[in-house]
Amino acid sequence: MRIAVLGAGAMGMLFGGYLSRNHEVWLIEIDPARVEKINQSGICIHEKEEILHFHPHVSFDSKQIGPVDLVLVFVKAMFTETALEANRELIGKDTYLMTLQNGAGHETKLLKYTDAEHVIIGSTQHNSSLLSNGVVQHGGVGKTSIGLIQGSSQILAPIAEAFTASGLECATCDNVKQQIWKKLFTNTAASSLTAVLQVPLGFIVENEFAHRVMSKLCQEAVAVAEADGVAGLELKHVIADVETVCKNAKNGYTSIYSDIQNGRRTEVDTISGSVVEKAKALGIDVPYHEMLVALIHAMEHRTLT
Repeated sequence: MRIAVLGAGAMGMLFGGYLSRNHEVWLIEIDPARVEKINQSGICIHEKEEILHFHPHVSFDSKQIGPVDLVLVFVKAMFTETALEANRELIGKDTYLMTLQNGAGHETKLLKYTDAEHVIIGSTQHNSSLLSNGVVQHGGVGKTSIGLIQGSSQILAPIAEAFTASGLECATCDNVKQQIWKKLFTNTAASSLTAVLQVPLGFIVENEFAHRVMSKLCQEAVAVAEADGVAGLELKHVIADVETVCKNAKNGYTSIYSDIQNGRRTEVDTISGSVVEKAKALGIDVPYHEMLVALIHAMEHRTLT
């Protein structure tokens, strides 16, 4: 396949690197220094027991690439439309647009550039953090689930197989809405909390007070998900899943943590903010989420001013 990855951040480099094992991969990045570094030295991925090197194509201009089979969106949520607009040349009539971004609601932006039968949404258990330009730490591994927002997701089997063959376990899922919520539980109950506390993921399960807040965030999110039509959820299992992610990547730092630390805007409005927005629409109180979103925005303003 010909694959374009929008955004050569931690997750973009992780997926772009692995996929370049078997496919023609282009990373599209607006940071000239990062483009130059990857062109010179490729991508270096630090795994637990080894360091892997990959050499995908990288550019800040996609005009000469032409339509690809798959566009994988890994820019921050607030830049999705800007990135797609700037790279329209990558999108042909048969091109799939895929988002594995944190949070929810990304499909509405992708639908502005293709039809519903070519929009793939999904979730991934992989976690990656940026060490330097071209170098990432693969902090957590797991499964990636993808599905179409319209039509049978079985048509995506070749894409899932391509990901798996490249070292990224992937499966199709017709109930992708449930998968998005499951990923959102971890994002809002753990990742957003690491931003406020400025700690690695492991702290969330090791500290009794942090764990108590995480559990309350899970409780609120599950109530909203159930009201949103997601069936079969059990709070104790949701909490256990979040705990597992935190334990497996106990030394991992989330992107939202890094954004706060480095004085950047975060994606909190599409993560914890999406739970607050959905809760308001459904008439559900989520005070822990409201406080979390307010605290993160306060920290953004502290570091951006």
